[in-house]
Amino acid sequence: MESKINIIINSERAPEPVGAYPHARQIGDMLFISGVGPRERGNKAIPGVELDEHGNIVAYDITEQTLSVFRNIRYVLEDAGSCWEDIIDVTVFLTNMKKDFPTFNALYKEHFTHVQACRTTIEINALPTPIAVELKVLAIVGSSRNKN
Repeated sequence: MESKINIIINSERAPEPVGAYPHARQIGDMLFISGVGPRERGNKAIPGVELDEHGNIVAYDITEQTLSVFRNIRYVLEDAGSCWEDIIDVTVFLTNMKKDFPTFNALYKEHFTHVQACRTTIEINALPTPIAVELKVLAIVGSSRNKN
């Protein structure tokens, strides 16, 4: 009987998880990436977020946050042996759909048109850290697209 691949992946480049979970888990050739936000590893400041002295969001830039999330997803993908083009499904969490969806959608189109991943976008009341966007991703590991 052939054993299934079951690997826990933690990137040294992506931001530290805010709970007891890995960045990703590979089961067979499928890569399940935990929700990833715009935070940077080892840095308390969050790209595109201005906080008051109590840690409440004063202002935020959805463009800067989204691009940081995309960068963090790339880190996890690459550290797991996958790549951007191997993304097959994306769940997007936005805290302000009305305000942020047009900008997010334009950035998504710019970065994902060639990928053609399935996508679901939902609005939520809050995320665990003071951020406005988070992505959860499903990808393939070891596809022919990421082999040179």
